[in-house]
Amino acid sequence: MDAPPAAEALPDAPEVLKGMIRELLAQLHDKNRELDGVRLRLDQLLRRLYGPRNERLRPDQPSLFDAAPDAEPPTEPTPAEQTTDDGQPRRRQGHGRRRLPADLVRQPVIHDVSAAEKICPCCHKPRVRIGEEVSEQLDYRPAKLFVWQHVRLKYACPDCLATACVAAPISAATTAATEGEPSAAAPSAGAPADNPLSLIVTAPKPAQPIDKGLPGPGLLAQVVTSKYVDHLPLHRQEAILARHGVELSRSTLCDWMAAAAQLLNPLYTLMLGQVLQSRVINTDETRLPVQERGQERAKSGRLWVYLGDRDHPFTVYDYRPDKSRAGPGTILANYHGFVQADAANVFDGIYLPGSITEVGCWAHARRHFFEARTSDAARSAEALARIRGLYAVEDEAATEIKQGKLEGEAADAVRLRWRQERTVPQLQVLATWLDEQAQVVLPKSPMGQAIAYAQRHWQALMRFTAHGFLDIDNNAAERALRAIAIGRKNYLFVGSDNGGHTAAVLYTLTQSCKRHGIDPFAYLQDVLTQLPSRSADCLPQLSPLAWAEAQRTRVA
Repeated sequence: MDAPPAAEALPDAPEVLKGMIRELLAQLHDKNRELDGVRLRLDQLLRRLYGPRNERLRPDQPSLFDAAPDAEPPTEPTPAEQTTDDGQPRRRQGHGRRRLPADLVRQPVIHDVSAAEKICPCCHKPRVRIGEEVSEQLDYRPAKLFVWQHVRLKYACPDCLATACVAAPISAATTAATEGEPSAAAPSAGAPADNPLSLIVTAPKPAQPIDKGLPGPGLLAQVVTSKYVDHLPLHRQEAILARHGVELSRSTLCDWMAAAAQLLNPLYTLMLGQVLQSRVINTDETRLPVQERGQERAKSGRLWVYLGDRDHPFTVYDYRPDKSRAGPGTILANYHGFVQADAANVFDGIYLPGSITEVGCWAHARRHFFEARTSDAARSAEALARIRGLYAVEDEAATEIKQGKLEGEAADAVRLRWRQERTVPQLQVLATWLDEQAQVVLPKSPMGQAIAYAQRHWQALMRFTAHGFLDIDNNAAERALRAIAIGRKNYLFVGSDNGGHTAAVLYTLTQSCKRHGIDPFAYLQDVLTQLPSRSADCLPQLSPLAWAEAQRTRVA
């Protein structure tokens, strides 16, 4: 640990000093909490080694719920405390029961009094009903599986069919049509009268998500939503379906996921193309274990995420078998615009042609200074305080945008004004401070590496100040990877590289639904019903964005 800095070495700006104090107090709080945890574990270990084994309480031990002897009764808040600064009544933060949604189905249960109680005890005349008291109770009915029976009606002319049957016996093709195979259309003019099959017409069966498959669109949507939204592995869904009386192996469910991803792949390709039309793309990657059959150990596949801007609001995932430049290099090969990501080495070659402009992430830069707090607390606190000032400007701009109810270019103009007036001067002071500290810290120390990271990527870190539509960090992409991080803790791995692509397609559809605030199950059930019979020209109408707008229009 370095010696505390001298008074003349501290900054003169009161805002920076206040930020340093907050950071130091936060570090002191974390250390005290960590020390309390260590003391607790040490006390438990000593008690386990040398203390009594029973868990009985002492009779003289005070109860946790006993009131303190000198406790004073709570006082009522004064009228000044019950109003806001502008004189409006302050809303109480109640903890009562919330109202149940109005769209839930209400099933009344009538509770009547007995026949004896309906007689007045005074005059012995019948009592008259004067009203009722209604209370609501939320209940649950387990989901149920059901079976669609596709009944295809068949028609024929009995006279012509009888004549044809006499002339020619019914062929095997007619027998197959009777058992459910697609039959010929209605007989056209000039059709041979001696062909019985041409005299029979059967209603066609609508195209299904899986041709001749068992699952319907609703069951497919439920399995996809359960795994990729609720993080429920297939072996648990296998047990849930078994409790409903249907035995389905997890390998069958896995094949269903692959078939659903194959059906949704054109929609996935369309959404990826929309994202590549964005002005700025946020991207990041995370590990996805792959346990291939015949291999002893799982390999580390990678799942990349690409977030489109507000004009192309889709969240698209792309699976790659390894963490190499080929992943983002292939996706962004023909892209022209801004890419905001961390400073990973895989992006170095992507930025070289000049068609893609790098945008830095201040969350990553801050993380290096935060990790250096144990070796250089004073400099770490000052750096974190200065970076906190950058985020404070973003919060003030967001407040003005919210109060003015601004959107689009108007909101971008507000952010750009705040950044030019407030953020740029702070960054200039921060750059000077980094140059000064780089001369006195060891280059290989954690603080030296944090300073070197910020200086090496300074132009990319400054780029958000020149455009209002850019973000100060890449946290949006990291939040989009949270679903994968939670999911892999449950299903542990995918079975192959094809399984990784299946996960990428289904994560793309479900997470884009969450981005637009729509129910993934309702969306997938509708899309899986329509997609088999729709042409490629109708794909834009089935995207999560278009589907959400259509639902809002229908409700309105």
